[in-house]
Amino acid sequence: MKYLSSLFILGFLVAGSPADSSSESDAPEKATTTNVAPPSSEEEPLPFPVYTSFQQLEPIFHKNNDTTYVINFWATWCKPCVAELPYFEELNRKVQGEKVKVILVSLDFPRKLRSDLLPFLRNRNIQSEVIALIDGDYNAWIDKVNPEWGGEIPVTYIYRGEKVKFHRGAFRNFEELEQAVREISGP
Repeated sequence: MKYLSSLFILGFLVAGSPADSSSESDAPEKATTTNVAPPSSEEEPLPFPVYTSFQQLEPIFHKNNDTTYVINFWATWCKPCVAELPYFEELNRKVQGEKVKVILVSLDFPRKLRSDLLPFLRNRNIQSEVIALIDGDYNAWIDKVNPEWGGEIPVTYIYRGEKVKFHRGAFRNFEELEQAVREISGP
């Protein structure tokens, strides 16, 4: 219960405006959108996968190859999350051609994916990979990401093979994020 309350309390406190070349596939299990309103005849499909359960997302935490994965949990309603997104975008641009994969896992509410998340991504021209995770059973999966995680966002999980770095809170600048990634991926 502490996880659920932490996530929602934080949400209210910070509420604001609304090709890897490795041999293993980086695509997690196919997403489903059962808890998201289907597009009307005038709406296009969402341009990012929507995972209704953490089990669908979990494989991205267990890749055993020579790629460094930078997985950031965030939401459009979280001011610190939004403030650090440009650092992830800069990292994504800077590591093109390297074995580093940036994945932004949105925890936006299911009913807000079209009204908030989609326009946010378009208006800010977000180029990093985005996945929406709408599994509201936080208590069942937060410990699977990191047992020390209390549910607050933003948090970033960086790993390569067995080397892992878990960063709580927002990065203060691009250099801090880049250093964290280099600690895992090497020079």
